[in-house]
Amino acid sequence: MNYFSTRDKSLKFTFKDIFLRGLAPGGGLFLPNEIKKYNNEDLKKLSQLHYNELAVEIIFNFCSKEISKDELSSLINKSYSSFRENDVVKLKKIGDTNLLELYHGPTLAFKDIAMQVIGNMYDHLQVAKDKTVNIIVATSGDTGSAAISALSDRKNINLFVLHPHNKISKTQRKIMTTIGGTNVYNIALEGSFDDCQKIVKELFNEDDFRTKINMSGVNSINWARIVCQIVYYFYSFFKLQKSNISYSVPTGNFGDIYAGYVAKKMGLPINKLIVATNKNDILNRVINTGEYKPDTVKPSITPSMDIQVASNFERLLFYILDENDSSVSSLMNELSSKGIFKLKKTEIEKIKKDFEGIKITDEETENIIHKVYKDHQFIIDPHTATGFGAANKIKNLGDIVVLGTAHPYKFNDTIKKAIGKNLEAPKYLKLNEDKKETFDIIKNSNLEVKKYILSKIQ
Repeated sequence: MNYFSTRDKSLKFTFKDIFLRGLAPGGGLFLPNEIKKYNNEDLKKLSQLHYNELAVEIIFNFCSKEISKDELSSLINKSYSSFRENDVVKLKKIGDTNLLELYHGPTLAFKDIAMQVIGNMYDHLQVAKDKTVNIIVATSGDTGSAAISALSDRKNINLFVLHPHNKISKTQRKIMTTIGGTNVYNIALEGSFDDCQKIVKELFNEDDFRTKINMSGVNSINWARIVCQIVYYFYSFFKLQKSNISYSVPTGNFGDIYAGYVAKKMGLPINKLIVATNKNDILNRVINTGEYKPDTVKPSITPSMDIQVASNFERLLFYILDENDSSVSSLMNELSSKGIFKLKKTEIEKIKKDFEGIKITDEETENIIHKVYKDHQFIIDPHTATGFGAANKIKNLGDIVVLGTAHPYKFNDTIKKAIGKNLEAPKYLKLNEDKKETFDIIKNSNLEVKKYILSKIQ
């Protein structure tokens, strides 16, 4: 299988190429030249598999030229050996809502599911065999800690993590800044997550710099992240054994829910994908009005969703625009030059065939956490609460699965306000409260970040 750019279909890359690069030349995102579609008989066979086995079957479709099935099986088993659930994820009933718990990995967030695999892929593909790879990643809270857990102390790999200074939860920050290895550098950028992501993209597009430092990335712009997240849509669908299932997904950068879209394209008969946003509701607005206009990021109690530029939406645009790379490029250039683009009515209709967009306020989120605890003696994190809220606002969609994206302890201040008590730290959380945090505060500047990176690797 080859890969191309959303902005240039003529470009051809291998899985190893796109794994290392993350971002396509010219700022586009990578997509496979084909997506396997399973028929009903195929789905029946897949439904009999254990999670790890299912992961092998799904992921193999996208990397078969570089990784054999036996090698992938070994890699998957190794990646998930530290998870607290034998099936990696857990589906449970909370009242009338199906909750898919995705936070049983080492850093208590769904990001672990893909990141642990990616960490082992770096070793298997030997991308750091002869030359040190410098991985640059932006995080809105959870990606950074997941990346550190997966890549800490690996040979010939340096990891630079950019998080928005004072704009993530205290626990999210501490997980990143107290458990890092000798190859981890935490950067607190004086800006928003969008600023962090913008700088990472700019560095990828600076060919001289990217080549000089042998740069790689593990944000959700990396297709390998999407591929790993497809699996739990299949798994949960099979577990429910229902025919009319929709998914409500707390959404920031559009990667997690886009994985559901790919699962649907692969033949999984998902009904609707519900995009749950917070007050930074650019995705809700574009789905319902067609207007894509980034605004100033507004701090919220769901910091991992405090995003106004949802990178992976470009991957959806490619299909909405009839796989026309020129049209995608034109829209993204319009966004860059004018700060806005507007979709046509027919294009909005295409999106709404598969997606619903719902905005959930901070007040609603707190009320949902309180109600779930009061009614079911179960505690959900604020991001998961937006998924509950969005699911409750949508009618006539059959069974809905809410993706539980993080353990509530990571947002203890919000939880305490909502339910009136503190949560105890999980015993399995590798967090040393007494250990000094290690991070450097840097100005919101491409140049300053480059200077910092070069000072650490030269």
